[in-house]
Amino acid sequence: MAPRTAIDDPAILDAISRLVAHSAGTADDQRAAPLVRSMIETCLALGGDGTDVPDLKLVDAALAEIRAALNCFRPYQDVRKVATFGSARTRPEDAEYVLARKFCNKIAEAGYMVITGAGPGIMHACQEGAGRERSFGVNIQLPFENMANEEIRGDSKLVDFKYFFTRKLFFLKESSAIVLFPGGFGTHDECFEALTLVQTGKSQMVPVVFLDAPRGTYWKTWDRYVRDHILRLGLISPEDLALYTITDSTDEAVREITTFYRTYHSSRTIRRKLVMRVNHEVAAEHLELLSQEFADILGGETITQRGPYEEEFDEPRLQSLPRLVLNFDMHGYGRLRQLIDRLNRL
Repeated sequence: MAPRTAIDDPAILDAISRLVAHSAGTADDQRAAPLVRSMIETCLALGGDGTDVPDLKLVDAALAEIRAALNCFRPYQDVRKVATFGSARTRPEDAEYVLARKFCNKIAEAGYMVITGAGPGIMHACQEGAGRERSFGVNIQLPFENMANEEIRGDSKLVDFKYFFTRKLFFLKESSAIVLFPGGFGTHDECFEALTLVQTGKSQMVPVVFLDAPRGTYWKTWDRYVRDHILRLGLISPEDLALYTITDSTDEAVREITTFYRTYHSSRTIRRKLVMRVNHEVAAEHLELLSQEFADILGGETITQRGPYEEEFDEPRLQSLPRLVLNFDMHGYGRLRQLIDRLNRL
């Protein structure tokens, strides 16, 4: 027989109901109440399952980190952000340091904020370029390289993380673009994680830009490896190469990001359809053209235009945007990126 847990007890269930009703911030939003209740029940069930104390400590710390990060980013949810990655060992005199500082200065001037790991090297350069007011820091607690740099230290937009997985969640969840500078294992971890999530549809489609110093070969060599050893063996599709851009120009990197959001805004799946929010209505003849060009991922169906679905009540800030409805096959995300690029050029 399975061990009895606290959530089987009617008295405990009633107490949970009273706790949820008493929860201050969510009491006015009835849509949040079932989710709060579910989290409470899950936590109680973990205790009833006989979960080891070290595992309970992990869950407890992870939830605390997630709450702190949500509170940090919430006041800026309407501002697009760029996550940047690169080596903590890059020196101020290195060309890559100058490049990172220059790019972040330009992307901040374009209205974006910058998210970094808050450490030295490329992270410091990015926050110098963006400035304290337009910077976030998501610092990881390590035995070394873990003190936040002076550009973001003590700022309310700095969050400390114990776990890489919770830190990575907010790097990717909060970003509207990802820019990678030359770096070590951590940079490549973030690189392949970002590409995997976009390629599989587990995150929003965002621009992924590999930025190198002028005439640099770091990312060109990486790209050659991808083409020679991953693409050639059929481990990715040729269209997947559209998921990233390599450049040594800060202007081109900024243009790649800002152009991506010229028409396209965001998307989500509703009723087994991909619903794409756009910044303005799209002419019927352009929808017909896109439907023909990308019929291979649309099941031969025409892209239609409409207002918001009722399921989108949880994103009230986007209610005014037109919607494009696609019968997307939920597989060809490289082709979907090509469709978005084509849409932005119309």
